[in-house]
Amino acid sequence: MTTPVTKPRRSFRRFRTGSYTVRSTLTFMFVALMTALIALTLLAITWEQRFQEEASGQRGSTAQATAEILAQRYQMAGGWTEDTVEVLPSISELASGVGIEVIATDGSVVYNKRPTSSLWQTVEDIPAERKSSAPIVVDGAQVGTVYTYAFVDVAPSRTGGDIQLDTYIALLTASLIAIIFAGLFGVYFARAFTRPLSRITAVSNEVRSGNLAARTHMEGRDELSRLGRALDEMIDAIEANKRLERQLTTDVAHELRTPLMAMQATIEAMIDGVLPVDAARLATLNSEVIRLGRLVDVQLQLSRLESGRTALQIGSIDLSMLVEDLIVAHEMFVEDAGLLISHDIEPGVMVRGDADLLRQAISNLLSNAVRYTPPGGRINIQVRSQRNLAQVFVSDTGVGIATEDIPHVFSRFWRAETSRDRESGGLGVGLALVKEIASRHRGIISVESEQGIGTTFTLSLPLYPPGEAVAWIRP
Repeated sequence: MTTPVTKPRRSFRRFRTGSYTVRSTLTFMFVALMTALIALTLLAITWEQRFQEEASGQRGSTAQATAEILAQRYQMAGGWTEDTVEVLPSISELASGVGIEVIATDGSVVYNKRPTSSLWQTVEDIPAERKSSAPIVVDGAQVGTVYTYAFVDVAPSRTGGDIQLDTYIALLTASLIAIIFAGLFGVYFARAFTRPLSRITAVSNEVRSGNLAARTHMEGRDELSRLGRALDEMIDAIEANKRLERQLTTDVAHELRTPLMAMQATIEAMIDGVLPVDAARLATLNSEVIRLGRLVDVQLQLSRLESGRTALQIGSIDLSMLVEDLIVAHEMFVEDAGLLISHDIEPGVMVRGDADLLRQAISNLLSNAVRYTPPGGRINIQVRSQRNLAQVFVSDTGVGIATEDIPHVFSRFWRAETSRDRESGGLGVGLALVKEIASRHRGIISVESEQGIGTTFTLSLPLYPPGEAVAWIRP
């Protein structure tokens, strides 16, 4: 059986790229052609107007000069005689292309020399824009009128016609040269435009096939370069998300595997009679089940926040009042840990957001401060408004965080010491949840710490105008 031969997709892409080049080239040439046609049309109209103005001026001056000559000859001859008008043929020949007609005051035609090709039978038939007139005045009285007019088939003078023809030829030549250059520039422009597009398309196909190492590496300030850099940044984000997904899978498996194996071993020992079934061991198993349940719940909440599936219940919140309530709620927790708590809260600091989520975020910061501050230490909470930000500062005098560990603080399941969070009851995702809640509220969470001295977490949120806010109501 013969396998049919198919053309590679690359040839199709080249064909399409070539068609873009052809269309761009034809577009540039069409624009150049239209420009030339418009220029020729305007030039023809301009020439026609100039010739009409020139002919009108010539007719007017001929009519006036002829009227003055006829007035003198009329006075010398004593009326309209052949001697009076015998000079008119010579004037008509001198005024090339101009017809002359003389009409006496009684309406009789004294002189008329119209070519046989003329379309007009009388002077009244001639359009006003093609004729001029001048009165013949003798001793203060008008004895007739001279009319001068252009023939229908009149053409510009030989010199004017040559100039007009040379101008048209020069403009047509320039137009052809412009069209050729437009075509060449169209080819260059199309190739310069499609080359980066082809590069971006190739990288996109590589990423679609699974090669996340592909990059355009495009530089420059034009739109295509910015598009290429945006694609590279998107691939970087996808690659980072892939790494995070793999790390998350590993971390979740580790967090669940260890306690589940311990619980399984304990239960099997109880079943085999190796360990007695007593209240202490059952309480230990129950606490592990509760911890794993909380881990799953927090992980599910974090995933829903990151994917945007959790709809925020947006409202106006008095952040100062919310923090005061949290301090009251944590007083016994702080006292049981042997710590002192102080606060400095500016009243009426308003924000917009989900009160439950913000309450959870600040509560996580407080719990972390209590968990990692030895007995006898101090926790300080501040609420401030400055510029356009509402800020909550949670400081402690606890163990602190090493400088090299600070960039990893908000990562899921990260621990500077592997067993520290588990022993203290932490899940390893609390700060990641705080970061996501801050992000969903268009805010940021930052940390400053010095190992052995203490840590300060700062939650910054957009400040809501107090004049438009409604105070948050305690639940």
